[in-house]
Formats: sequence, C-alpha cells, structure tokens
Amino acid sequence: MVHPVPRAPKKNPLPSAMGRSTVPAAPSAPSQLPTVEEISAGGVVVEMHDDGPRVAIIARINRGGRLEWCLPKGHPEGVETHAEAAVREIEEETGIAGDVLAPLGSIDYWFTVSGHRVHKTVHHFLLCATGGFLTIENDPDHEAVDVAWVPIDVLAKKLSFPNERRISDLARDLLPEHF
Repeated sequence: MVHPVPRAPKKNPLPSAMGRSTVPAAPSAPSQLPTVEEISAGGVVVEMHDDGPRVAIIARINRGGRLEWCLPKGHPEGVETHAEAAVREIEEETGIAGDVLAPLGSIDYWFTVSGHRVHKTVHHFLLCATGGFLTIENDPDHEAVDVAWVPIDVLAKKLSFPNERRISDLARDLLPEHF
C-alpha cells in the first residue's frame, strides 16, 4: 500500500550495512510471508537551463516488462548517510554529480516478490547539479535503461509513480529558496 503523504526523513534503524535486514513477518491474515525491510535514498537533481530548471530521471523496465520513468535511487552502502547514498546513487544512475540542497522527505510502500513481502522506505533529497553528463553506463546494477533531462514543470506528468510525483512537486516548490 502506498501512503499518500511523504513522511519526514527518519534514521535507519536497521543493523545491516546495506540497509536491509530480514525480520519475521508479524502474524496477520492473509499473508504469512517473511518480511524484508529495505532502505533506499535518491531524489531530484536539478540543473538550471536556459529554458528553466530541469531534472535528470531514469527509465527502468518493471517486472511486468513495462517502461517506468522514475527518480534515481538505491541502497546505502557501508556507513553512508541517506544524503550520501542519494548523491552517489544519482550520479551512478544518471551520470550527474550534485550537492544536496534540502531533504524532500520519505515515502514507503509494500510489494511482494520471490516468496517474501518487502517494506521499502525511500529517502529523497533535492540536489543541485554540479557536473557530469547524462549516461546510464555507470549504473553498477544496470537497472536504468534510459536517462533524460525533463523540465521541472512537466516532471510530475513524466514520472510513473504518484508518490514520486508528490516528491517532484515538493522539489519544484523549494527551488526558489535555493536558486
């Protein structure tokens, strides 16, 4: 289930260095599947362009084979903070380096895959692009199949997921404070 309102960022309570741990499923009907908690970080990296601000987003093929445009994100590595992970993941998946300007909040959702339920929390940040060029060649997981600059005014229409649309709206509203 997807929560309609982004939550404030919270600390990673998980002991795993990768931001993942398996915990027993709470007794509930109808599912008795084990639950895996996952943490990711990413966000909105903005470049000021002659036509106005634009955002780097990626496309992935979902499990059903459909193309989905989304904000770049991934799991923290080692002792990375959520903000550090967001900077690294955005650069790996888009080729664009950036500096964090502000947190945008977190979203969480549930899905089932390979015999277990996943509860995923994604921490989002607003970043200012500082260099690089669009490429998916540095994505170590090869999940991204395309990358594009999208004007921030049409970003919400391009993104596939409602929660990410709300994050993009928050970023657009914060831009005047940072540029």
